Amino acid sequence: MRVVIAGGHGKIALYLERFLSTRGDEPVGLIRNPAQADDLREVGAEPVVLDLEQATADEVAKVLDGADAAVFAAGAGPGSGVERKDTVDRAAAVLFAQAAEIAGVRRFIQISSYGLDRADDPSVDETFRIYLKAKAAAEADLRSRDLDWTILRPAHLTDEPATGLVNIDFHIPPGKVPREEVAAVLVGLLDDNDTIGLTLELAKGPTPIDIAINQVKSSTRSK
Repeated sequence: MRVVIAGGHGKIALYLERFLSTRGDEPVGLIRNPAQADDLREVGAEPVVLDLEQATADEVAKVLDGADAAVFAAGAGPGSGVERKDTVDRAAAVLFAQAAEIAGVRRFIQISSYGLDRADDPSVDETFRIYLKAKAAAEADLRSRDLDWTILRPAHLTDEPATGLVNIDFHIPPGKVPREEVAAVLVGLLDDNDTIGLTLELAKGPTPIDIAINQVKSSTRSK
C-alpha cells in the first residue's frame, strides 16, 4: 500500500511512516524543508519536498497519483500564529483533499482535534479557539467531498510510549494519548474500510486497538 502523508516530518507522521515501512508498505512524506529528508529515509519513507501553503492542487495531485491512501497529519504547531492556523490547519487540509479527488485517491484519513465543541468558549485561549475553528472547517470540507474519509480526533498529545490500549468512540471524556498510539490507530484505520465515514475521538484507555476499532464499528451497525 502506497500512502502519502502530509506533514511527513511531524512526530505522528514519523511513527506512522516507520510502522508502514516495517510491514512492507510504501509511505511517502511531504515536507517543506529538504533538510528533513534523511529523517524520513531513516524510518523507511520516501521524502517529497512540497509546501502545501504554496503548492497548487494539481501539483499535490501529481504526488498523490498512484497512491492507495492519503493521510493529512500536518499542523501549524503550538508556537505558530493565528495566520498559520488557517493556512495549515484549514487551507492545507482542504488543498490535500482536493488533490486527492483530482488524483483519484479515495481513501483519506484526516487528523483533526479533540474538543471542537469548545471553539466558541470564551474561557479558551483565543489562538486555540481559532485553531479549533480551522480544524472544524477542514472537517466540514472533507465531509462534503466524494472521498472515503475517516476523521480522527486525538485527545491531548504526549510523547509517552504507546501501550496499545486506547479508548476510541464517537464521544469520549477528555484525556491524553501518546503520539505513537495515534500512529498505530491510523494504521488500523487504513486497514479497515468499515471505518469510512466515521468521525472518531481517541485517548488512552483499557482496550487493545483492534478490538476498540471493531467495537466502534459494531456500535454503528447496531443503530
